Amino acid sequence: MRIESVSALEVFDSRGCPTVEAVVRCEGGRPCRAIAPSGASTGRAEAKELRDGGRRLRGKGVRLAVENVRTVIAPALIGRDGDHQQAIDRLMIELDGTPDKSRLGANAILAVSLATAYAAADAADRSPVEHFSHLWNEHARDLPATNELSLGRQPLFPTPMVNMISGGLHAGGNLDLQDFLIIPCGATSYREAFDWIVEIYWELGRRLNDAGFEGTLVGDEGGYGPRLTSNEQALEFVVAAIDGAGLKPGQDVGLALDVASSHFYHDGGYHLAREGRALSAADMVDLLERWVDRYPILSIEDGLAEEDWDGWKQLTDRLGHRVNLVGDDLFATNSRRLQNGIDRGIANSVLIKLNQIGTLTETFETMRLALSAGYRPVVSARSGETEDVTIADLSLATGAGQLKVGSVARSERLAKYNQLLRWEDSAAGRWPFAGRLPFADLKTPPA
Repeated sequence: MRIESVSALEVFDSRGCPTVEAVVRCEGGRPCRAIAPSGASTGRAEAKELRDGGRRLRGKGVRLAVENVRTVIAPALIGRDGDHQQAIDRLMIELDGTPDKSRLGANAILAVSLATAYAAADAADRSPVEHFSHLWNEHARDLPATNELSLGRQPLFPTPMVNMISGGLHAGGNLDLQDFLIIPCGATSYREAFDWIVEIYWELGRRLNDAGFEGTLVGDEGGYGPRLTSNEQALEFVVAAIDGAGLKPGQDVGLALDVASSHFYHDGGYHLAREGRALSAADMVDLLERWVDRYPILSIEDGLAEEDWDGWKQLTDRLGHRVNLVGDDLFATNSRRLQNGIDRGIANSVLIKLNQIGTLTETFETMRLALSAGYRPVVSARSGETEDVTIADLSLATGAGQLKVGSVARSERLAKYNQLLRWEDSAAGRWPFAGRLPFADLKTPPA
């Protein structure tokens, strides 16, 4: 499976922003491509994209990263065994030589890392899911046999976590919170879950329009972007849409929040500009707890800011036994930050974003650490996405249990969802669906 060629190209993501596509071919196989995504809501601990600066494309070009693939990475990888993913990724990390991949660019390194995996799969005549599972098993051998759902022990169709209403940096600041999502936890198959999601999305759009809010235009990830009167009103609309679609809130479909609170945290407080108030960490925890009491919320992401470890501890002590508390900016798919959270008893779930850490191998290491500690991984897209379907293949192959992609209104999102529909159709029942199993405490809404 000797690598015969490595190249790269500047392409564009779903926001029209330049990004890196890598193309790798192994002996006996075809050229295989992968594209690095990009986030708008980024944490300070993330691996760094390399952008050109200057006047072209307002400094956002990635020709330097592309050139690094062609002149630095390619000569070092050609002739090496493409099936040795860990060795390939370690070599690129050494070539970069920085703690955040800022010299060669995490966008360059990640694209090559993923393209290498696809090229090795093609040369070995394996499907992408079979190959990702093969690579994952190298990391997952020591996972506890009794972990919840046996997550990580076999391919598993993930339960989707799907954006319905967007706010924050994803929709021009119309709301303070970034995403209001649904989780079809009561579905019995991935196909049924997706049918429910679409019905709820359509129903929500109708209700928003009928109420005089924007129920047509969408944000970066396809969720509606209405200018509501409060953050809580978004929860009310989503619950009503679930009910209006003929489903039971909290039994068939739960809610999730991506608070993205780092982006409204400053001067020691949480500033909800849409509502004209500032909250302390304790106040923020109180607010989230009231919402968990009032609505069928199953998951809260980044409820406190990325460096507010004390606030996170309060949140975990209060709600960690009731809902998934997901660290995104908090952990940045970084095993060192995750270990710190585990040691301090903070959060119980970790968002997995490939470009936050920059290689497939390091992504697997963070997932293994999470599962070993009883934390639930949620494989996630970025707001700047492409037609690349890696996270769909990866979430299925690793048995992570949950997938967060965005909504159902933009093709860069549907590319991932449709990939899983294809896999489910071809699997013929060979792999189970996670469904409600990742959520220990399903809730019903108040009377």
